[in-house]
Amino acid sequence: MNTQNFTEVKKIRQILKIVFVVVPIVAGLDKFTNILTDWSGYLSPAIADMLPLSASAFMMAVGVIEITAGIIVLFQTRLGAYIVSAWLVLIALSLLASWHHADVAVRDLVMAITAFTLGKLTEITADKN
Repeated sequence: MNTQNFTEVKKIRQILKIVFVVVPIVAGLDKFTNILTDWSGYLSPAIADMLPLSASAFMMAVGVIEITAGIIVLFQTRLGAYIVSAWLVLIALSLLASWHHADVAVRDLVMAITAFTLGKLTEITADKN
């Protein structure tokens, strides 16, 4: 890869890094405020019925996980990207299993692929630093 292409790849990687730091942290924080949406509505009713805590308390725990994942992306980008990717796949599978918000599941799968791409780009650019 020539120097110009490598520089462009690093720019793309940096944009994706910012996205996967900011979005999980904002989504995680919103689990406590429900400003963007009522997150408990995204929890499958079957799963909500099995939980030993309320749906909103469960979503707050999810928020802590998402905030943590965003922070990991900030400091350990490759690892964090793969964690976010796996997390998004799990969310999508949960939504698809109940056919609850299938449109969001598809979006989360696309985001998972993008987070995985960030992990791979981080591997590529780390080898050249």
